[in-house]
Amino acid sequence: MSQTYSPRALRASWDRQQNYLVVGREARFEALVTILKVGTHVHPRILDLGCGTGAFSERILREIPSARIWALDYDPVLLRIARDGLPAPKDRLRWIDADLRSPSWTRSLPRGKWDAIVSTTALHWLEPGPLARVYRSAARLLRPGGLFLNGDHLPFDPPNPQLTRLLRRLRRLRRAREPPRGALNWEEWWAKTRRVAELADEFAERDRRYPHEHADENVQPVSWHLRALRASGFRETTTIWQHFANRVVLAIR
Repeated sequence: MSQTYSPRALRASWDRQQNYLVVGREARFEALVTILKVGTHVHPRILDLGCGTGAFSERILREIPSARIWALDYDPVLLRIARDGLPAPKDRLRWIDADLRSPSWTRSLPRGKWDAIVSTTALHWLEPGPLARVYRSAARLLRPGGLFLNGDHLPFDPPNPQLTRLLRRLRRLRRAREPPRGALNWEEWWAKTRRVAELADEFAERDRRYPHEHADENVQPVSWHLRALRASGFRETTTIWQHFANRVVLAIR
């Protein structure tokens, strides 16, 4: 049976699903936006990588009224829901369809330097090679003193075998929890959304772009990210916020 297309309801449902899967998601958002508030110019130009349905872009719009945001993703389903469910003036929010795995992804961007490049729960999908290339591109795109912020699951450094086992058990325990009332898990959300007739073309394109399910087995430890950012030209790097392996990494150009 088909589902009614309500982009705002789908965005809300996505947020409930993500809040269930990513423990501390709201606290991470708060840390990210706080750094943007204190670390950027009065009218910051911000690039949101892997924006999904636009949850973090919406937070920036609300809390930094002078910000201008370009929100980028390659998932046609999430981009359609974002465009339809988060209306905003074009001088404040624009959407970009681009594949971060491609060496030419920056060609989709407008000219000019950026005050901040941000990402949250997105870059772990990239293999180490393409991710290091994204870091190098980000360094070239930012103005001197510009900020790169990545909020994601970034494992502890080896060799910490007991700590690694402990964190793996913790993740399994969290994933085994029953979703709170009204929240769907990852598979349920996608199965339900696929039944929306208005998104049939977007799902066909998504299946073409992603013939295999995402995998995150190649997530690198936090030290790898800090080294890759410094090698890309960032002069200062650190973990600015952390809840277990849920972290915000900050790099300054």
